[in-house]
Amino acid sequence: MKIAIASGLVVSALAVGAFVSYSWADEPAAQDVSPIYGVSIPEGYRDWKFIAPAQEAPPLDELRAVLGNDIAIDAYKKGTLPFPDGSILVKLAYKRKQSTEFAPATVPGAPTTVQVMVKDSKKYPDSHGWGFGRFVNGKPVDVKQHETCLACHVGNVVDHDYVFTRYAP
Repeated sequence: MKIAIASGLVVSALAVGAFVSYSWADEPAAQDVSPIYGVSIPEGYRDWKFIAPAQEAPPLDELRAVLGNDIAIDAYKKGTLPFPDGSILVKLAYKRKQSTEFAPATVPGAPTTVQVMVKDSKKYPDSHGWGFGRFVNGKPVDVKQHETCLACHVGNVVDHDYVFTRYAP
């Protein structure tokens, strides 16, 4: 009888622990959201559709791939500007590396950042409807780096709803 009760307590404790860890896993931890905007890395983004590649010149010397959720992809295909609320763009950045299999080729090396833009005109009215997040190793970078996001987009791509990336044919 004591063994059955002890076993039941262990199973109950495991079940409660699984429920608690599951519910915490569904919500991004406070430290996993960007300062200023509160943007997190979207779940399942690696399965989103490809929008375009990009290359950043030295000193960054990076290869980049931009992905979008279905709302963003639809807007790109239809040429909809401004982007509708719910559009999310994710940029994956990697150090450029020479291919070991084919010397003239450049391939992705070490990952550097995941950058996220979320369109929500009600939540982000002071940043033209966009929220920004820049992450290194899954953690948001500091406030100072996030303060540069909006200024760069406003200074260069006002005519494209503050988005640099164009849809690659």
